[in-house]
This record gives sequence, structure tokens and C-alpha cells, in this order.
Amino acid sequence: MRTAYMVTLLSLLIIVVIIFGTVLTGEQKKTELDVIYAGSLIVPFGEIEHQFESRHPDVDVRIEGHGSIQAIRHITDIHEEYDVLAVADENLIPDLMYATGNNTESYADWYVRFARNQMVIAYTNESRYANEINESNWYEILARPDVKFGFSNPMLDACGYRTLMIAQLAELYYDDQTIFDRLISCNFNPEIPVTENNGTYIVLIPEIFKPQSKKIIIRGGSVQLLALLDFAEIDYIFGYKSVAQQHGLRFLELPTEIDLSSPEYEDTYKKVIVRLGFQRFTSVGTDRVGEPIFYAITIPENAPHPELAAQFVEFVISEEGQRVLNDIKQPTVIPVADNFDMMPDELKECVIEGRKP
Repeated sequence: MRTAYMVTLLSLLIIVVIIFGTVLTGEQKKTELDVIYAGSLIVPFGEIEHQFESRHPDVDVRIEGHGSIQAIRHITDIHEEYDVLAVADENLIPDLMYATGNNTESYADWYVRFARNQMVIAYTNESRYANEINESNWYEILARPDVKFGFSNPMLDACGYRTLMIAQLAELYYDDQTIFDRLISCNFNPEIPVTENNGTYIVLIPEIFKPQSKKIIIRGGSVQLLALLDFAEIDYIFGYKSVAQQHGLRFLELPTEIDLSSPEYEDTYKKVIVRLGFQRFTSVGTDRVGEPIFYAITIPENAPHPELAAQFVEFVISEEGQRVLNDIKQPTVIPVADNFDMMPDELKECVIEGRKP
């Protein structure tokens, strides 16, 4: 009896020591902050995570990257809970998350523009014709039978529909009406049609988006193509300059008139619309209009930790957060808010009111 009593007492003492030891050593459970973001932010947001956690040791930031549309659908379609959302196309948030038009459900009602980018063609020393490709002949190089290239799925990722915009804008810039067909359309079944209406070109994406040849490789997100490029399974990928720089790739800068980087050419970019054939978009609009590339960040309405999420967003758009992003080759912009009045009060002093200054 005495032995059993002593064993029980000893067990209780061990439990007490463990509990107090955990408290004293600061090993209590951390608050988990879930951040879902565009895959092209994987490197900069990895550093943002590290910097934020160093300032908030009681927080565990859990980051998850996807194509921008796919990231939003985790919230709007699958109804998963995330504290912060960051996408590579600012227009996706009002189009897919605001309660506007036929979209009766609201998943967010404000966002902040915080970064920018430009489209490039990335490659390595092992890519076919790596020493020949230039601003004048890139579309001829990519059309060669022995060259393989890749881009992301436009129904899941902003970089994907921007690739199609580039191909169509190239026809206008180089005055060559065969570029889109030779690079894109002829490699799909069914072919991807382009119609013209008063100087605006509409690229229609079928609901089944699948290449018929091995020349083009499609992945859900643009960063998923990097491994194929590293292993020389493809020669070129359409992607963002920041990603190419962060991964030490060679890249070709395209003319500003087609690389979707400059507000100066916004009217030119708008001449191309990519119309998505996926049924999910019938209630909120299917058109993605060519515009300069701006990233946006918001807090979904069902965020589990909205106050902590606001602190994270505040850090991203702060001078310090912007310095972190710029140091990792993610170019930033002055934070500009859409729906300023709907923002958390603690963020209003950090932004400019009005989406476009």
C-alpha cells in the first residue's frame, strides 16, 4: 500500500515539475498565425516570417504558398480559415472576395497594395539557345521545335494568365500576328482562340486547359516549374523577375510595353483580356484584364486571429518590412489601400487612401 502511495506521489511530483518547467522555460504553446500567399512570395515571405517571429516569440507563423487564384479559393470555395492572404494580382481580391455584383458572399472588404513585379523569361546555361536569345528573337527561339517552355495554369495562377497576355501583346509590339498561335494556341487541344473587338483582344481559356504536345509544360503555380528548369527538363519559363533573381537564374527582360511592369503603359496592357472558362468565375466575372503587376495583402473576414493578423500586415507594409522585401529582390511600392474605411484602425496610419495614387 505504502509503495503504491509513494509511486503515485512521485508521479504527481514529476507532472508538477514538467508543468512548472515548461512555464519557466517559456515553452508554452505559441499562437499559430496562418498566412496563405502567392507562390512567387515564397522567398521574401520566408524572411518576413523569420523577422516577425523574432519580434513576437509567442507566435508561430505558418506560411503556405499557391497560385494566387488557388490561394483565394482555399478561403472562398473550401472555406478554410487563414489569418492573412497575399496575392500577386490586386484585382483578384475585389473580384473574387468582395460582395459585389452577383457575388453575394463577402470574404474580404479591403486590401493594401504593397509590392510590384515584372514578367521575364527565365532560363539557365543549359537551356537550348541560351546564348542566342534576346529581346528581338525570343518568340522565334521559343517556337523552335526542339525548345520546351513552361508557364503556370491561368485558372489557378496570375502568372499564367499574364503569360498569355504577353504573347498577345507581343503580336502588337512586334507587328507579327502569328506569335500567339505559334507559341501558345497550336500547342493546345482545343486550340485557344483569340477574338478582336474594337482594338481589344480577348483570349478565351477553355475549362479543360491541357497542352496537346510536350513542348509546353503547365503547372499549378509558376514556382513549381523551377525544378524542371534546374534539371534541364525544360528550357525556359515565363515568370517574375524577382523569382528569377532569388533563385539565381538567367533571365531575359522583355520590352516594357509588354512586360506588365509600368503604369505608363497601362492603356496598352488593357488591350488584352484573358477570359477564364472555369465555372467558378461565372458569378463574379471571368475576365482578367491586362494591367501593371501589383501585389495585395488583406485579412479575410473569417481570420481566427484578426488583431495579430493586423500586426503582421502592419509589419509587411512598414518601412522595415519593405526593406526586408527589397533586400530579397522583391520590389515594393508605397502602401495604397482599397476601401480605406473598412480597414482595421491600426493600419490606417500606415497606408495612403485610394487604390491608385
